[in-house]
Amino acid sequence: MFAVIKTGGKQYRVSEGDVLNVEKLEGEAGTSLELSEVLAVGEGESIQIGTPTVGGAKVLAEIVGQGKAKKLIVYKKKRRKGFDKKQGHRQLFTSIKIQEIKA
Repeated sequence: MFAVIKTGGKQYRVSEGDVLNVEKLEGEAGTSLELSEVLAVGEGESIQIGTPTVGGAKVLAEIVGQGKAKKLIVYKKKRRKGFDKKQGHRQLFTSIKIQEIKA
């Protein structure tokens, strides 16, 4: 069984046992959380698609850890003006493990 969930402005296709990195969520490692924005759930021919979410469906997950992604370089330049600016950015993320999908 799989589910399509929405968190952090992004959508993810998950199944039980998956570990994925999502936008930062509050909580420490070992904390369980409930994701209630389920857009679709099912398997094979029996797929339920929500309008916009599936009523009564939820995904239970556990926080594995918090971290930072690789550094991105943000470089801006305006030609012939003597302007250039270089910045680095590391996005915060949360690793979660999907425990159970309830439909």
